[in-house]
Amino acid sequence: MGPDKSIDLVISADAAGWRLDRALAAAVPAHSRERLKALISAGQLSGPDGELWRDPARKMKGGEVLCLRIPPARPSDTQAQDIPLRIVHEDEALLVVDKPAGLVVHPAAGNLDGTMVNALLHHCAGRLSGIGGVARPGIVHRIDKDTSGLLVVAKTDTAHEALARQFAAHTVERRYLAVVAGVPVPPAGRIDGALARSTANRQKMAIVADGRGKWAVTHFRTLRAFEGAAQVECRLETGRTHQIRVHMASIGHPLAGDPVYGRMPGRLATVLQALNFRRQALHAATLGFVHPLLGETMAFESPLPDDISDLIGRLSGDV
Repeated sequence: MGPDKSIDLVISADAAGWRLDRALAAAVPAHSRERLKALISAGQLSGPDGELWRDPARKMKGGEVLCLRIPPARPSDTQAQDIPLRIVHEDEALLVVDKPAGLVVHPAAGNLDGTMVNALLHHCAGRLSGIGGVARPGIVHRIDKDTSGLLVVAKTDTAHEALARQFAAHTVERRYLAVVAGVPVPPAGRIDGALARSTANRQKMAIVADGRGKWAVTHFRTLRAFEGAAQVECRLETGRTHQIRVHMASIGHPLAGDPVYGRMPGRLATVLQALNFRRQALHAATLGFVHPLLGETMAFESPLPDDISDLIGRLSGDV
């Protein structure tokens, strides 16, 4: 499986008072906080004097010099499956996929196969990064099962680490197109609200008080107004679970068709029912980043899928 990989790092002075796992996640954004917590607990992190630091809750002073050892990725037990993918771009470092609504990104309870990872394992014949601790998943970021649109996938650990740093620094351009209930007033704005699991329903996310959850910012602007609905563009500064869905619902404009976060008003509900539209009307339309090997800015666009185009046409009276 190859030797362990060692990373020397310095905890930022801004992380003073933070938990060790949180500070480490900020210093090594290519790895999830849960993955880093497991590495800490397994004795893979040492302090300045070589002593093993095993407590993820240890408080940081800022400026600590640490060494993180990362074992080689264990073999994946996920099976490659010949599932069609729309590949927008591919090179030796990465690929960009235009995901259809209904396709789960990563295997999990209830969706152990038939996912985008299964399809990628087949398409790439194993040439995907192992940053997450399991060989060849390649997933740098995700979008919900019933959200369509663009995703970038890393083929190498180097590409994965470079892309993860861009996501952590909020320099990746991500613009979504959505249909929402009602017409926002004012027509554009900024929604700033930390997100965490809802205490009432663990299947939902919720805006929580400062100091709890993950900071999240969404910018929106109205593109077209209809009777009882609008087409909006949402630009993400951060990329949290269900971020756009929760943020738009919080200002009284849930995504059309969203079965979790909103109730649909009269005419919109009628149109959704007539079209048998059963997902949130959300599409990841624009994705831009700096290529991790070439250093060039890359930008990709995905047209609206037919179901959202049909919904907009019906709401506008064009069909």
